Amino acid sequence: MQAVLLIVLLIAIFVIVVIAKGLVIVQQAQVVVIERLGKFDRILHSGINIIWPFLEKPRPVVWRYTLVDVDGKKKIWEKLENRIDLRETVYDFPRQSVITRDNVTIEIDALLYFQVTDPKKAVYEINNLPNAIEKLTQTTLRNVVGELDLDETLVSRDTINSKLKMILDEATDKWGVKVNRVELQDISPPQDIRAAMEKQMRAERDKRAVILEAEGNKKSKVLNAEGERDARIAEAEGIRQSQILKAEGQAQARINVAQAEAEAIKLIIEAVKEKGDPVNYLVAVRYLETLKTMSSGQNEKTIFLPYEATGILSSLGGIKEMLKSINK
Repeated sequence: MQAVLLIVLLIAIFVIVVIAKGLVIVQQAQVVVIERLGKFDRILHSGINIIWPFLEKPRPVVWRYTLVDVDGKKKIWEKLENRIDLRETVYDFPRQSVITRDNVTIEIDALLYFQVTDPKKAVYEINNLPNAIEKLTQTTLRNVVGELDLDETLVSRDTINSKLKMILDEATDKWGVKVNRVELQDISPPQDIRAAMEKQMRAERDKRAVILEAEGNKKSKVLNAEGERDARIAEAEGIRQSQILKAEGQAQARINVAQAEAEAIKLIIEAVKEKGDPVNYLVAVRYLETLKTMSSGQNEKTIFLPYEATGILSSLGGIKEMLKSINK
């Protein structure tokens, strides 16, 4: 009886072990590669899956993990995993020395973002996927940076990232891996190169400051000259307008005087044309006005009469007789 109970107990334990071994729960975004008697059979996806214990078993793969300790140092270790993560994975590679085209040794810290698209290829096409990706990234980075000078390397991160992504994506396609992007975290030139670059930057800044100051002085002088020119132009324009207005005023005044004289002469002619010759009257009036002007000076002591003054006086006599006849 005890032997029967022992056998039943052993069978129950065996069944429990078989069930425990046969039930495989796969989490979301993970897969398990199953081999039957050492040969690839199928891929288990997320959910509850059943396998035949002792005949089928998962194929382990190497996976890499990165940990940063309290000192800020990166620690990388590899571990065998039965499950393959289909999510995007980040590999943080340690710093590596790279030589540029102008023979400057720099240290580059890179990040790689990749994703497993074909678990079967990731297991059977490459022995150690993380190590292969790391070595491929390092060699490709050396080749890309080796074609650039130091200055080009420092300012061409996007170009380097694009070239690395294209080359790595094409090379890892047969491994069932898609490289989404590559990022350069840090590029560190040697200390003497950095000191020289800082001096160059300071000299460039000083140069730009001097140039900006000179341009400011130039613009200031130009603006001052333009202001003085505009002021002189405005002053000259004002003087010109003033002279024009003055000339127009004098011209108008002369026109008015002339019109007034014309009206006066017209009236005189109409008044005396029937009694005598108006020309003698006008000549005599002009002559008397001229004599008055000549004798108005304080320092003038001698008055000279023209040679034909007797003719003018005879005109005055004619005017006198003409006025007498008009009064009558």
